[in-house]
Amino acid sequence: MTHQSMTRRHFVASAAAGALVLAGGLRARAAEGLTIGMIYVGPRDDFGWNQAHAVGAKALKELSGVTVVEEENVPETVAVTQTMESMINLDGAKLLFPTSFGYFDPFMIEAAKKFPDVEFRHPTSLWDAKKHPANLGGYFCYLDQAHFVNGVAAGLSTKTNKLGFVAAKPISLVLRNVNAFLLGARSVNPKATVNLIITGEWSLPVREAEAANALIDAGCDVIACHVDSPKVVVETAEGRGAMTCGHNADQSSLAPRGFVTGAELKWATVYTAYAGMIARGEKLPNVNEGGYDKDMVQSTAFGAGATEEAKAASTKAIAALKGGAPIFVGPLKDNKGNTVIEGTLGLYDGALWGTDYLLEGIVGSIT
Repeated sequence: MTHQSMTRRHFVASAAAGALVLAGGLRARAAEGLTIGMIYVGPRDDFGWNQAHAVGAKALKELSGVTVVEEENVPETVAVTQTMESMINLDGAKLLFPTSFGYFDPFMIEAAKKFPDVEFRHPTSLWDAKKHPANLGGYFCYLDQAHFVNGVAAGLSTKTNKLGFVAAKPISLVLRNVNAFLLGARSVNPKATVNLIITGEWSLPVREAEAANALIDAGCDVIACHVDSPKVVVETAEGRGAMTCGHNADQSSLAPRGFVTGAELKWATVYTAYAGMIARGEKLPNVNEGGYDKDMVQSTAFGAGATEEAKAASTKAIAALKGGAPIFVGPLKDNKGNTVIEGTLGLYDGALWGTDYLLEGIVGSIT
C-alpha cells in the first residue's frame, strides 16, 4: 500500500470536513481535464486480473487531458468506499473503475446513489436497470473466445494429447472457459482431452502449484488455467518442462521456453473509449459486452511452445470469431453422457451463463 493511499483513506475516515474544503481546490484544477480512478483488489503487477486492468490504466495515462489515480490492495469491504470517496473528494474523479467482483454490491451501488454526478463502471454484467442507479453500469470481455483459441493452439502443440486446466471455482463463467478450451482443442485435434483440477478459490498459490504438478504427473504437457493470477501455474509448468496457455494478462515472460499463447482481457478498449465519450459529453453505456469483434479480448503473442501449425490455425480461428463464428455447436454432451446443448449457441447466447456442466472430453468433476 502506498503512503498516498493510506493518507487518502485516513483522510476520508477521520477528516471528512477537511476533505470537502481541500476538494474545492482540487476539483478546480481537475476541471481542466478528466480524472479517472482505478481501484484494484490486489497488486497491479500480479500477472493476472489486476495487471490486466493496470495495462488498461496505462493506456488511459497516454491520453491528453486525462489524469489517472490508482490504488491497489483494496479489500472488498468498506475500505473501497473510503477509496472511492477520496478519489471523488480529493482528486475530483468523475469516472471510477473499481475492478473487483465484491466491490459492486453494496459499495458501488451506495456510492453511485451518493454521488449522482460521478460515473461508476464495474467489469461484470451485474448492473440491472430495474434496481441500480443510472450512473452505474458494467462492461464485460468474453474471454471464452480467447480460451477457444488457446485450445486450438494447445491441441496442435501437445505431444501427449493430454491437456491440463487449473480452475478456481466451478461457476458458469469458469466452466464456460474450460469448455471453450476443450472445444478449441478438439476442433483441430479430436484425440485431445482436458484434465481439470478445481482449487476452490481465486487465489491459492500453494494449491495452484500442487494442481499444476499433479496434471503434469498425469501426462498433461500443456497447462491452461482460470485463476486470478496464473503466475504460479505458469512458472511451475515451465520449471517442469511443460507448455502453458495464459489467462487474463500477458504471462509470456514467465515461460520463455514453453509459453504457447494466452487469453487476454483488453480493458484498454473500454477505458479509452469511455474517456473519449465523457470528453465529448456523451452518455456512457450501462452495459458494454464484447469479444474479438469489439477488440475487447486478444490473444497473447505466440511463444516458443507454439508450433507453426498451431500459429496458423489459431490466427484463422481468431478471424472466424471476429466474424461471429460460434464456439458451442451442438449437439454436445457433458462428460456424464447427457445432451446439454441441442443446437448451436451464438457467441453471446444468454444460455451460456447457465453453464453448470463439463463437456465430453473433460476429465474431472464440478462437485
